[in-house]
Amino acid sequence: MDEETGKTERTWTEEIEVAGTELIDRIKELIKAGNVRRVILRTPDNKLLLEIPLTAGAVAGGVFVLVAPVLAALGAMAALLAKVKIQVVRTDQPNL
Repeated sequence: MDEETGKTERTWTEEIEVAGTELIDRIKELIKAGNVRRVILRTPDNKLLLEIPLTAGAVAGGVFVLVAPVLAALGAMAALLAKVKIQVVRTDQPNL
């Protein structure tokens, strides 16, 4: 519950399966969406590859600067993987 506004933040998770070549573009889209709190990458058999927490309240441009090294690592990982599952934890409020 947010003490300032008295509202409870709702979260939900969705799962997307993408080809390794689409991974970077999809992650960038998710960051721009503004309501993503966490991105979890898994293999098709559900083994954890990487978990990327996105700071609540961060401005989208600032998030890209902080996540740039992770995106570079994802580029290398994407070249090795045929398919990746992306689990996206979203909230009902954008990260503003």
